[in-house]
Amino acid sequence: MNKNYPIYKTTFIDDMRSLVEEAAQNFPDSIAISYKENYWDKEVRKVTFTRWRDDVRDLGTALIANGLREEKVAIIGENSYGWCCSFFAVMATGGVTVPVDKELPLEDIDGIITTTGCKAVIFGKASEGKIKDLLQKGGLKSAELLISVAAESSLEAKDLGDRKLSSLAAMQEKGGQLFKGGDNSYYDYKIDTNKLASIVFTSGTTGKGKGVMLSQANIGLDMTLGMYNFDITRKTLHVLPPHHTFGSTVNYVGHLAQGCEVYISSGIKHVSDEIREQQPTHLILVPAFLEVMNRKIWTTARKGGKEGLLKAMMKVSDLLRKVGIDVRRKLFSSVLSAFGGKLELIICGGAKLDEDIIRTFDSLGITILNGYGITECSPLISANRNEYRKAGSVGTPILACRVKIDDPDENGEGEICVKGPNVMLGYYNNPEATAEVFDKDGFFHTGDYGRLDEEGWIYITGRKKNLIILSNGKNVYPEEIEADLQKVEGVVEVVVYAGESRVQKDKITIVAEIFPDLELLKDKGITDPQKYFENQVKDLNARMPHYKAVKRVKLRDTEFQKNTSRKITRFNIDKTID
Repeated sequence: MNKNYPIYKTTFIDDMRSLVEEAAQNFPDSIAISYKENYWDKEVRKVTFTRWRDDVRDLGTALIANGLREEKVAIIGENSYGWCCSFFAVMATGGVTVPVDKELPLEDIDGIITTTGCKAVIFGKASEGKIKDLLQKGGLKSAELLISVAAESSLEAKDLGDRKLSSLAAMQEKGGQLFKGGDNSYYDYKIDTNKLASIVFTSGTTGKGKGVMLSQANIGLDMTLGMYNFDITRKTLHVLPPHHTFGSTVNYVGHLAQGCEVYISSGIKHVSDEIREQQPTHLILVPAFLEVMNRKIWTTARKGGKEGLLKAMMKVSDLLRKVGIDVRRKLFSSVLSAFGGKLELIICGGAKLDEDIIRTFDSLGITILNGYGITECSPLISANRNEYRKAGSVGTPILACRVKIDDPDENGEGEICVKGPNVMLGYYNNPEATAEVFDKDGFFHTGDYGRLDEEGWIYITGRKKNLIILSNGKNVYPEEIEADLQKVEGVVEVVVYAGESRVQKDKITIVAEIFPDLELLKDKGITDPQKYFENQVKDLNARMPHYKAVKRVKLRDTEFQKNTSRKITRFNIDKTID
């Protein structure tokens, strides 16, 4: 691929208010947001960029009138048009957004809101019960105003105490009246883009959350510089949780600035149907979604007795492409129809993606661009590009982002460190943790291990916190072994870890815990899954250095517990083996 092809046209994002205004000027009658109030509704609501601008401005004007200029505001709930408007309105008025994971336990939700001192809480319908429980338990002490995204709320006066309650619609109506009456407070304010604008709590998969502090400059520049890399299409479907930066920054900030229509998913269980119905031309996903999509392709083919035919057709198609003949969209139209028929691009990040999945989708006519990001970097660090990709790599750094490898070993592998305008301000109220992750040269230490090749492409090896260190000093990256085991037929999910013996506390046993596809194994005539996987692991061990050998295979009946980003929460796994 041509590494010198030009960067794509993008929109410079100064701050969130100017983003909303410029998008309305550049794409006034185009659709910005589309969604259903309820998945079962027939009507798809479509909001133009002009209407979106007005709704954000009116809400912002009302927030100012309620004394929330430069205050912290929590946003908790399911992804919705109201969530999107709230996110932009708070920052457009100089406030600080505190996105909260609605799946967190009550004490964690209250801890985040109270610790940050949020003066207001905007909540979705699905989170109303938790808000009510917190109020009855004496929580949300800092909150003076509660705003329901739904038009009606079941909260009662006895629950509220001296707090005020409003709906988002009522706030927007009031703000609209104020603006029409001459209140220009929304615009009469200079936004300091370097000030704190968002606190994103990230628990990752360790269960220990820290508040990542981001400025509007962090968020805006990350998307400005990142979107130079992508030739995005005109419609996407927003699947990811909005309280994570991948969901809010990439799906909302990056896409709306470019005039892209964002259809808001009604939830994970509806995604497959929504892709068929809404026919997005590209998607933003994490690997877990792609793994499911890949399994669906092959399961459907196998059950239809066409698995061998599909593989043969893919080989023929790949050969034709080498001589300049591309018939993928026609040849695999029946497969592509399961994804709406118009899907041509998927941008994937959040974890390492199996290269075989990338090749499969490419053979079918869908390009996958694998990237790398972390909340502390707003989140995008690097990405492959539409016409410039390297197998196994997560791409080259975005413009103005510098990457180095700290303390590399003989293979050039070490901790990935980043410096640039997208790197966070620090961790909220945690100067010690902030100091730990920045070196004397101002580079942020990501906690990810990897290497750079001679052209500056990044390759991820594994996560520092998952690293297995053997008694002989050798390092084992579980992710590398997991990537190989994921290719074994019948593996749905796998986690590799150091098994903890109850008897020999200092003995390290490398364990592969597998959630199998028992239906597939049955179709293949495999009657002893344990023996089958042990034989597969034995074959893998023979191809690896002896110290990386998996010594025990453990099968499980249920899938691994995951966080809302669909990452396996490793800290919940019982690692005892005796």
